[in-house]
Amino acid sequence: MVTRLKINASVSPKGSLETLSQREVQQLRETGSGSVYRLFRQCALAILNTGSHSDNAKTILEAYPDFEVRIHQQDRGIRLELLNAPADAFVDGEMIASTREMLFSALRDIVYTQSELENKRIDLDSSQGITDYVFHLLRNARTLRSGVEPKIVVCWGGHSISTDEYKYTKKVGHELGLRALDICTGCGPGVMKGPMKGATISHAKQRILNGRYLGLTEPGIIAAEAPNPIVNELVILPDIEKRLEAFVRVGHGIIIFPGGAGTAEEFLYLLGILTHPDNCELPFPVIVTGPKSAGPYLQQLHNFIGATLGEAAQQRYTMILNDPAEVARQMAQGVKEVTRFRRERNDAFHFNWLLKIDETFQRPFEPTHANMAALRLSRDLPLHELAANLRRAFSGIVAGNVKENGIRLIEQHGPYEITGDPAILQPLDRLLHAFVEQHRMKLPGGSAYVPCYRVLS
Repeated sequence: MVTRLKINASVSPKGSLETLSQREVQQLRETGSGSVYRLFRQCALAILNTGSHSDNAKTILEAYPDFEVRIHQQDRGIRLELLNAPADAFVDGEMIASTREMLFSALRDIVYTQSELENKRIDLDSSQGITDYVFHLLRNARTLRSGVEPKIVVCWGGHSISTDEYKYTKKVGHELGLRALDICTGCGPGVMKGPMKGATISHAKQRILNGRYLGLTEPGIIAAEAPNPIVNELVILPDIEKRLEAFVRVGHGIIIFPGGAGTAEEFLYLLGILTHPDNCELPFPVIVTGPKSAGPYLQQLHNFIGATLGEAAQQRYTMILNDPAEVARQMAQGVKEVTRFRRERNDAFHFNWLLKIDETFQRPFEPTHANMAALRLSRDLPLHELAANLRRAFSGIVAGNVKENGIRLIEQHGPYEITGDPAILQPLDRLLHAFVEQHRMKLPGGSAYVPCYRVLS
């Protein structure tokens, strides 16, 4: 067994939790003894474990069973006492600045989420109420900045990618940064890190001192995909559905790089929204791209969309192979069109209120074996409903691959079973098989990947 170095430390906040009322301090202290504590502990451990080469949340949690976080009140606010914390988060006894910043961002988001739920100030029974909730979560995190023209590009893709694909994401990020565009990702490794790393260099070249590297995550995934240290704005949304809505509400365009089940989930979510009749005139640039070596993968993904959602969905994105500069040029032009459109309609630059998101895409999906087996995957469904159910199928696979609860369910009950029309299941099975062969399901190394699903055509 590998010996893991640990450290005890006391940490005070810097940033969003520096100034707190007595009531807020009390609320934070109560968090330390209430049901929310386990959630914060899990997120805190993931952040302190930044740089880990494991994508198994259960493994990471089990590696530090004696890790504790204690919350103490002091005159100026709060102080965190960390016991048996990963030593890699410290240099000469001092916590790395980015790690400290993200640690208190996690505390901020988890406490605010719990406060909103307990005070019942939100309406989770309506689509508009859910969107308002996402807005308030982002506003509380100081993510929404009014008056700033659109320039946030969301980058989606896998955490388990080849070196060639990773280098390509850095090149695209570099080209985006040269055009003064900011980067938003899922905040983890792989595609979530590469574009940010590329943009930091080009922002420095352009003397851009306030470049934004926004990371959006959720508690179930953060331990498996710990935030990369480039992230300078971390937001933890309550669940995957709120996280996905946050991406499309704050982003002004989306680039999709090679990835696995999680990327397919995001892509299907996006296409299900953009093919809604209410969004047909809404400009939203989407580019699917990768290096030359990823050509077969990109074509297979394109074919899968055609076979399941059809040509209407394929027309909502552009495919560009092995040309980082062209990707950035087309994205910059698309963002200009978004700016013009929103200015004409007096819509906010910082939050896409006009985008119609059907309630089907907002309701949290619990990937139990019964729910996975009950998914309807049929051509008889309306396009957006089929997209929503395909998204849920991939969401379940992600849970079974890397999330603590999903992994435990698979250990207890065996693989999920996915059923439906052969015309849908056959291309789905081919795509999943390719993900396994190309090591896109899990980080390479260790034991061979064992599928957490069976496709029963």
